Amino acid sequence: MRDVMGIINDTMIKQDLREITSHRSTAAVPFGGRYRIIDFALSNMVNCGMKNVGIFTQSNNRSLLDHLNSGKEWDLLSKRDGLFVLPPTFRYDEFGRSLGDVDHFHNHMDYLKRSRQNYVLISNSNMIYNMDYRRVKEYYHQVKADIVILYKEETKVKDLSNFISIKTDEAGLVRDMAVNKEKSMSNKIALETAFMKKSLFIDVIDDCISRGYSDFAKDGLIKNLNHYKIYGYAHRGYVGKVHSILSYFQHNMDLLNPQIWKELFFKSGFIYTKIKDEAPVKYMGNANIQNSLVANGCVIEGTVINSILGRGVNVHKNAVVKNSIIMQKCQIAEDVFIENAILDKDVRITKGRQLKGESNYPMVIEKRVVI
Repeated sequence: MRDVMGIINDTMIKQDLREITSHRSTAAVPFGGRYRIIDFALSNMVNCGMKNVGIFTQSNNRSLLDHLNSGKEWDLLSKRDGLFVLPPTFRYDEFGRSLGDVDHFHNHMDYLKRSRQNYVLISNSNMIYNMDYRRVKEYYHQVKADIVILYKEETKVKDLSNFISIKTDEAGLVRDMAVNKEKSMSNKIALETAFMKKSLFIDVIDDCISRGYSDFAKDGLIKNLNHYKIYGYAHRGYVGKVHSILSYFQHNMDLLNPQIWKELFFKSGFIYTKIKDEAPVKYMGNANIQNSLVANGCVIEGTVINSILGRGVNVHKNAVVKNSIIMQKCQIAEDVFIENAILDKDVRITKGRQLKGESNYPMVIEKRVVI
């Protein structure tokens, strides 16, 4: 896969993630205790041998830049190729209007043309799965496709308003495709990942720009279904899409299922993240931990049940954390009760406070808030 360049699209602002994306992009949102959402797309690419990965970001990207640094943790620190972070750029005629992902790709066309690779694999930043992309390339050549789109057959999704659904024939050729369609045309949900020749990707971008189009999925793919041979490739494993607070909460909670956790972090390759040298978790004599993921650097004196704790969290004596996500360096004081909540980084909950959300509407506490 050295002849394939990876592109991670983090240009779209996810308003439905509310407080947890007010100071960071979707790609940089913490996930599973010590990871970030982008770690999945990035690790999938490097695990199959890609050496050139470009990340197209939005303006709110400081947290993402801090996490990625030089790309060393993903073995992308090299003299040739490597990790490229491509912030938004604006031409004089673009000020005052909303830009789509096609505009961002076009504004960095020099990066695409300069790259040595012949193929491109493009993935959105908010998808969570573990997959060997070498199988996608093999399928691409096997069926002699122009474009291959990854999808997952899913029967549990009732609301398709945040998904791209596709319809394929018996040979796997995509016959129909719709974005945010309320009523299902099929049970095949696109993973917002596509594989094609780099030259074709550049042609699609140029064609969209020349016609005033700005959305890659709607304008670059759907409007070309009859023009290109677009095939679907099924992924059989676990898939999560973070598009709202509830989906973020549920996919984190799914990690408490050992089978899902093992599949996501080990099945087709390891998931890498930024390394921080911290002490192991310190469990005090009164600590009570049940079915939880606790990252390094935590000190636990109270009770933690069905929860995910980030690095450096302190849960003091007689405090109870249940069915919750507690991000890095939060302080939970004595006699606190927290249930169905998401606490962003550096939140401090003072003695005796009670925070309780609902399983289908978790309470969200913004970064550095003191309660």
